[in-house]
Amino acid sequence: MTERTNLSICIICKNEVDRIVACLDAVSGLSDDVVVVDSGSTDGTVQKAEAWGARVFFNPWSGYGPQKRFSEDQARYDWILNLDADEVLTPGLRDEIRALMQSDPSLPAYRVRIMTIYPGKEWPRLWADFNNYVRLYDRRRVRFAESPVHDTVDTGPYPVGQLTGQVLHFSARSYEHIRQKLAAYTDLQSRTLRKRRWVIAVRLPFEYIFVFVRYYLARRHFTGGWDGIVSSHLAAESRFSRLIKMWRVAGAT
Repeated sequence: MTERTNLSICIICKNEVDRIVACLDAVSGLSDDVVVVDSGSTDGTVQKAEAWGARVFFNPWSGYGPQKRFSEDQARYDWILNLDADEVLTPGLRDEIRALMQSDPSLPAYRVRIMTIYPGKEWPRLWADFNNYVRLYDRRRVRFAESPVHDTVDTGPYPVGQLTGQVLHFSARSYEHIRQKLAAYTDLQSRTLRKRRWVIAVRLPFEYIFVFVRYYLARRHFTGGWDGIVSSHLAAESRFSRLIKMWRVAGAT
């Protein structure tokens, strides 16, 4: 009989007192090692996670990749399910991962569909867009990249599997929260990414409309009614703002 593969669950967070318990409850029974890495919460997130039974560590924020890698280093086991505190496993995905861990997984990494949930909603809209990221993996062979702005696992030459279950991504409490998160993210990108000023100048007149159409049509936000329009607008607004910030940085160097 094949021995069960042990799994650690790693979660990064900051000021998620209203959401951390839902994330933790969704992985209950899946692992005896739940690691929460906090980057300076002031709202009781740490106390909530500790009361739930997670092992909580503090690490100053240095970017997405470094924070994820720090969480990997704290794990007791080599197989890791890596989540953010605003993400909730569906029961189907939890059962799928449990079944996979009952055996010896045949691949070193597996992608998971992370479904976008509008603020105030509990379930994805019809034909909801999603990100398909590696979140379940063996850290001995693959790990999160060091990039401070890209939240991705570097799988190198290894083949990657696909899980059928979903993660529900409650990424924002409100649309104003989305705007604030996007502003902070574009600030970070503008300091990290580099483009020539002439490239930025060519893109600026078309950036907003191009991104709006891409989100509204290609990412199917047209199925979300008014929420879809607002979401597409905020995405386009933030990408336009990012170019403006990059223009200023390019001019200062």
